[in-house]
Amino acid sequence: MLTTVARFSFPYEAQIARARLDAEGIPAFVADEQTINMQWLFSNALGGVRLQVPSAYEARAREVLAEDLSAEVDAEQGTAPARCARCGSENVAPFQRGRRWAFLVFLGLDFPLFPVKNTRKCSDCGHLESP
Repeated sequence: MLTTVARFSFPYEAQIARARLDAEGIPAFVADEQTINMQWLFSNALGGVRLQVPSAYEARAREVLAEDLSAEVDAEQGTAPARCARCGSENVAPFQRGRRWAFLVFLGLDFPLFPVKNTRKCSDCGHLESP
């Protein structure tokens, strides 16, 4: 029996996590990937793309997915952490500006006309970077 160990908004995020589990020898499967690929606006309604593993591997899979290797990657790549332009905080995260409006326009017109832009949002002061 398969158990869902993680949910993602986009299929590529689930595939990255699946590859991480495969590298550890844990068999993993991605569910609802094609549905979300066909209509990304249904992602939240369906609960996202699900990453599933056999029940016997559940605990180990959650441990592997909880590991944060970003410090090692930053040290290897030599990248500086992103900072907020307003407060200087390093507590910034990726954010999609306009996603909610795109969904509402899609519901009303049955066609996504509103543009979605990728940006970053500061978790401390709420500042949104300009795209």
